[in-house]
Amino acid sequence: MNYFLFIIIINLFPTSVFAQTAQEKGLEIVKEVDKRDTGFSDTQAKLEMVLKNRGGNESRRSLKMKTLEIIGDGDKSLIIFNTPRDIKGTAFLSFTHALVPDDQWLYLPALKRVKRISSSNKSGPFLGSEYSFEDLTSFEITRYNYLYLKDEVVDGIDCFIIEMRPNYEYSGYTRQIGWIDKTRYLIIKAEYYDRKDSLLKTQLFKNYKQYLEKYWRASEQLMSNHQNGKSTELLWEDYTFGVGLIERDFDKNTLKRAR
Repeated sequence: MNYFLFIIIINLFPTSVFAQTAQEKGLEIVKEVDKRDTGFSDTQAKLEMVLKNRGGNESRRSLKMKTLEIIGDGDKSLIIFNTPRDIKGTAFLSFTHALVPDDQWLYLPALKRVKRISSSNKSGPFLGSEYSFEDLTSFEITRYNYLYLKDEVVDGIDCFIIEMRPNYEYSGYTRQIGWIDKTRYLIIKAEYYDRKDSLLKTQLFKNYKQYLEKYWRASEQLMSNHQNGKSTELLWEDYTFGVGLIERDFDKNTLKRAR
């Protein structure tokens, strides 16, 4: 466009025509986050879960996680516990959806049965950790309303701060606040507010590594509960993409045989 013509157009229309609302900016930022992480197809990784109580005592669990990307719906994921012995073979299967209730099942080897997680119970803790069943679903844009709040620097990283309020029923949170890296569009920090709108938990995402020259994954995640003094850390390793997973690998009937 001719520069002088552009200046004339700007002067003819009020500033409000071109101004972006906080809701529009928030949604735009989140869409870019989602866009940059679309197309990975499938992935699997190993992780260690470190649980600490208020006194600093810790216990450790080793797990494996598989994820299948579903275009047009939420992703499917399978978590399998390898250690310690008392929960070895425990498996958790999750089908994330946008606005309808997620489908989630838990296989408990001690009971030798598959238990379906009800929609109203997804805010409960996941096997004694500070992560809830709700926290273990994939991110879907339409699940939330967004509001851009401000910019802020966190650990030397310039971030957008976004407020997210759930659209879906039975959420354990009134809202979440996310700090998004302006350069890579990665989540750096998140705050979770309970149903009384009090700060419940904070999650930090650290040591990001890039795979296939496109997809970023945090090697360390730390979820701290401000109300009970406990924390859960996830330490990720051996990420592999394009494993060749298919929907049959995420069939609830195979939970008992998951390895």
